[in-house]
Amino acid sequence: MVAKKKHEYTEDKIKTLSSLEHIRLRTGMYIGRTGTGAHYDDGIYILVKEVIDNGIDEFIMGHGTRIDVSIEDDMVTIRDYGRGIPLGKVVDCVSKINTGAKYNDDVFQFSVGLNGVGTKAVNALSTYFLVRSHRDGKFVEAEFELGNLVREEKGKTDEPNGTFVAFCPDPDIFKKFRFNPDHLARRLRFYAYLNAKLKICFNGETYHCKGGLLDLIRDESQYEKIYTPFLYSDKMLEVAFTHTNRFSEEYYSFVNGQYTADGGTHLSAFREALLRGVNDFANKKFSGDDVREGVLGAVAIRLKEPVFESQTKNKLGNTEIRSDLVAKISQVVADLLHRNPMEAKKLVGKIEETQRLRKELNSVKKLARDRSKSISIRIPQLKDCKNHFNREKQKHLDTQIFITEGQSAAGSIVSCRNASNQAIYTLKGKPLNVCDLKRDALYKNVEIYNLMRGLNIEENLDNLRYNNVILATDADVDGLHIRNLMITFFLRFFESLVREGHLKILETPLFRVRNKKTTIYCYDEAEREKALDKIGRGAEITRFKGLGEISPKEFKAFISEKGIRLTQVSIEGDHSVSEILSFYMGKNTPERREYIMENLVVDEEVL
Repeated sequence: MVAKKKHEYTEDKIKTLSSLEHIRLRTGMYIGRTGTGAHYDDGIYILVKEVIDNGIDEFIMGHGTRIDVSIEDDMVTIRDYGRGIPLGKVVDCVSKINTGAKYNDDVFQFSVGLNGVGTKAVNALSTYFLVRSHRDGKFVEAEFELGNLVREEKGKTDEPNGTFVAFCPDPDIFKKFRFNPDHLARRLRFYAYLNAKLKICFNGETYHCKGGLLDLIRDESQYEKIYTPFLYSDKMLEVAFTHTNRFSEEYYSFVNGQYTADGGTHLSAFREALLRGVNDFANKKFSGDDVREGVLGAVAIRLKEPVFESQTKNKLGNTEIRSDLVAKISQVVADLLHRNPMEAKKLVGKIEETQRLRKELNSVKKLARDRSKSISIRIPQLKDCKNHFNREKQKHLDTQIFITEGQSAAGSIVSCRNASNQAIYTLKGKPLNVCDLKRDALYKNVEIYNLMRGLNIEENLDNLRYNNVILATDADVDGLHIRNLMITFFLRFFESLVREGHLKILETPLFRVRNKKTTIYCYDEAEREKALDKIGRGAEITRFKGLGEISPKEFKAFISEKGIRLTQVSIEGDHSVSEILSFYMGKNTPERREYIMENLVVDEEVL
């Protein structure tokens, strides 16, 4: 008899998973990333969203004008005041895939959740899950642990109709998670913007909006508006837009009250229609770049059968609606401009100014390109790697480019890097402070121009050559200043690169603590003290000030796949990027000096 091979493909290798097992094993299919709660799209927020969406759907259908949300420690509770789940189907609706009323257009015409998955996924991914439906003086309550029913109770109630859900995310799936109130507040504000009469109460604070998308544009972006925003609203479509003095365009898009972070058909239709509508009004042939530079816009549609490209509903995929939507919105834009001639004049003036500056910029671009060709076909400061990031296909995600100061630091990295996926760009001294400069500065300064070419981000991020853009500067005052100058450069001209998480900071050890037997690298003073306790107070301590002081043999471990420590540069909160840059990197030196002196913290060890 012949023994079966270890990896032979046989009947016993075929597995059939229950819906509960599948959700827990393939969590990403249902809620996207898991994460710790540090990122806005981490899974714990998707769990909250999935439950709130049910309350939003009830509101859209005219039932309930309030949703209560509470989070205390790891326990989330959500109470809507809709119709309540039909009492005989409470358990099924939160535990059986493809069970729900949202397949029925008579009950839910414009629902966000159409797949019968959302609340079931929350249940399956929680250590504790409780649902209670109040309906016409009666209630049914069901309690689950890890998706398994442990208790069901029925009875009478004096509470108003609606559904109450409480759950605790499973720490085995969401490692070391913590809810960030700012991320939750932003999601709840979006719900309020799209549902004018709805009140959402979160831990004692109420979110209630009357201005719709106008309030969104006012609150979510702190950039100065060139003209009063335009607004159009009917039952199926709402659009709002204005222009700012920033270089990039920014949009918010929604389907059936659901924020679609990755846009989709409705957003691409809005962008095209905006161009067409402006050109129809002005009787011009402005380019898309000229019209959309600095645009701040929002579009919300209601759709009976939305098709999303994932369970997390971040991108709309209904291509069949595009042509009708473009025609509708372009007509809306033209009508708005005709009805508001003073504001329309400011809009056209902004576009004409952008067009003039772009023509001037093109001549500067040509000079810069001719100059770079005369110097070298290649970028002299760039030591490239073999592989390059493919944004569309999501290939070579491990590619990195280290932006270093000076040849000594670059030398340490060059001699120990992985040439397949790690590139180096060497700065010559301190880069230009671009805080108050216009876009032509990108072409007039050779170093900045070469960096932009090396990253291949001149037009947009579509052809970004490295997934991780890493600032690798010395751990001294000059190094931190260079780091801030580079962050200013990216925020000023390539803010989307930062917002999408590509810009990072290389953390290198500040201390080496060692004796003859043991060497420990420490990234801060607390780690140094722990190392001294472990090795002994007689250990040799080396303080690294510059990357060039670390030998290539040692440095290799600090940029290896397992040993590298990176801190992502992120934009958080409601602060205006332009205001922050102007204050910390602008020409207001006396005001900044006063702020520093008032907030200076002196280390007691120095005294």
